[in-house]
Amino acid sequence: MRLAFAVLATSLVASSSAFAQVPAEVEACRLSGLAAIKESSPSLDQITLDMESLAVSKANTKVGDTPIKMVVMGDAYLQRDKTDKPNRFVCLLSDKGKVVLTFFTEQ
Repeated sequence: MRLAFAVLATSLVASSSAFAQVPAEVEACRLSGLAAIKESSPSLDQITLDMESLAVSKANTKVGDTPIKMVVMGDAYLQRDKTDKPNRFVCLLSDKGKVVLTFFTEQ
């Protein structure tokens, strides 16, 4: 019984730490992407970013006069009835984690 409890407790800690590892900038990108895509698809109410495919890179560049400090790229699953295929997701962040651009493309 103790072993079963220990295994359960370990799995709960491991799963909760996985949720805690999502950087605030990644969540800001997800929410911004959801808001942007809802403009053209109002019925869409969920975007799931594939954390395994996600690349989060620091940057020190500009787009026009806007500084870009981070780029987030990876696979995103849009809640649609037609397909379960992922979309490629790109997000540019400026100073203080402000989302400058979110972009989706079908692979």
